Amino acid sequence: MRDIAPASASPSADVEGDAPRLNRRQAAKVRTRQKVLDAARQLFGERGYEPATIRDIAKGAGMSTGAVFANFQDKAELFEAVLSTDMVKLAETLKAAAAAETTVRGRLLAALTAGYHGSLEQLPLVQAVVARSWFQPVADEMRSREAVKPLVSVVTDALQAGVADRELRQDADVRLLGEMIYDAWLSNYRRAAYDNWTVQQLTAQIGKQIDVILAGALSRQ
Repeated sequence: MRDIAPASASPSADVEGDAPRLNRRQAAKVRTRQKVLDAARQLFGERGYEPATIRDIAKGAGMSTGAVFANFQDKAELFEAVLSTDMVKLAETLKAAAAAETTVRGRLLAALTAGYHGSLEQLPLVQAVVARSWFQPVADEMRSREAVKPLVSVVTDALQAGVADRELRQDADVRLLGEMIYDAWLSNYRRAAYDNWTVQQLTAQIGKQIDVILAGALSRQ
């Protein structure tokens, strides 16, 4: 077992509650990683997954491909890092929109419409998420599912609030309803990609889908 010196013996020990300080090398690594993520996000958003190469991402970040691989094992890991960060931010946007409404339908529609507004400009990135889910290895798919969980949680939270408010039946299968609504929301991006649907058209479509999916779960009182 290695010796552990008392905290008071180290002049550089952090005071309890203080964030650990990074040395120059660590800080430089953090900056490099962020540059790579920013460049990758832009290219994935513009081109999608396959056309965005590591070489182009490195060029966009102003560094060598070696610097990219020093931070990420491969393009798949880089994509998942971008996806995880963006999904957390998008989930916060959905939560804020839902919080302004008082009914289960209102919460769902506001949240999912905010999602379209917040992501439609990066449609190739959304397409990449959907396309890769069919062809990537199981381990990569499981990590991708973890990345989108914050979005699904916003939907299920709205449904659970509907049960608590007795808008929905007490025996409503919130998990199943949430998955169906999320899948409908995601599938509508095909309309934007191939039929040039606007946010307004997407909103109208998801509104109708919410009504159909919730019809059997509404409280009769």
